[in-house]
Amino acid sequence: MAGGHPRERTSLIVTVLNEAATIDVLLSSIAAQTQPPDEVIVVDGGSSDGTWQRLQDWQDRLPLQVIQAPGASIARGRNLAIATATGELVAVTDAGVRLERAWLAELSAALTVETDVVGGFFQPEVTTTFERAMGATVLPTLQDVRPAAFLPSSRSLLLRRAAWADVGGYPEWLDYCEDLVFDLALRRAGYRFAFAPAAIAWFRPRGSVRAFVRQYFLYARGDGKAGLWLTRHAIRYATYLAATLLVTRRQPWAWLLLLSGAAAYTRRPYARLQPHLAGLPAAERASAMALVPLVRLVGDVAKMLGYPVGVLWRFRTRWICRSSS
Repeated sequence: MAGGHPRERTSLIVTVLNEAATIDVLLSSIAAQTQPPDEVIVVDGGSSDGTWQRLQDWQDRLPLQVIQAPGASIARGRNLAIATATGELVAVTDAGVRLERAWLAELSAALTVETDVVGGFFQPEVTTTFERAMGATVLPTLQDVRPAAFLPSSRSLLLRRAAWADVGGYPEWLDYCEDLVFDLALRRAGYRFAFAPAAIAWFRPRGSVRAFVRQYFLYARGDGKAGLWLTRHAIRYATYLAATLLVTRRQPWAWLLLLSGAAAYTRRPYARLQPHLAGLPAAERASAMALVPLVRLVGDVAKMLGYPVGVLWRFRTRWICRSSS
């Protein structure tokens, strides 16, 4: 029996903050769903740019309930929305995205009596050279996904409301990486995951180096706070330490080894970039290809700076908790 059976009411929840420029695109894509949700609950974390007013304009076009929660984090907003929801099933997406027309139908079709959580996929909508290079460098493609181990982003997710309640909801102590920690809690609790590759949420990647650096610093800080991916981050530090040592040797063999390592490190991003270059002028293709190693380097530096900040927060918080107990 599919999760989209008429007896199972479906609530779609979103959190927003200052999304006046993008909220109409998202809500239009929700209204155009081939399988519409029974209700849409949007939690506004305190927008000051007209987002709240735009939401009011959609009240008569969607089964929409809007909640103001100034200062609420993404995790708090999602928990508040799901607690308000009346559906047995909850679909989750993010502000700033555009959903494929069959997004909810694809998620629902994959939610059978043998599964509890369905992860959809996400694709970047790129328009600039930097967005093309960044998307290819840091974002996975469907070919990169191993469905059995995939931890879905909460910009494209469907789950049973009972599973959310059982694991205590999204971790409100985290400001970033909260959806990964939520996924891991669901897996530890024994909930069964499925993958719906055609349930696509389109989103705009960061459009500038500054925004990209901030995003990946905060992502890595979130990893540190949550104690995630220690081995992965340790390998990154070790790799850059080894590269620095090779540079200081100033020997031909060292430079050859360094260049070989860089080529291997950027091989997959370049493969992902190729489909985005079709039809572009030669100068733009060259610019995008030249940006790939720069994006990789800048993103890694941002992560290496952010991770210890999160780890320090984690240890400091534990120390404060122990001191006050």
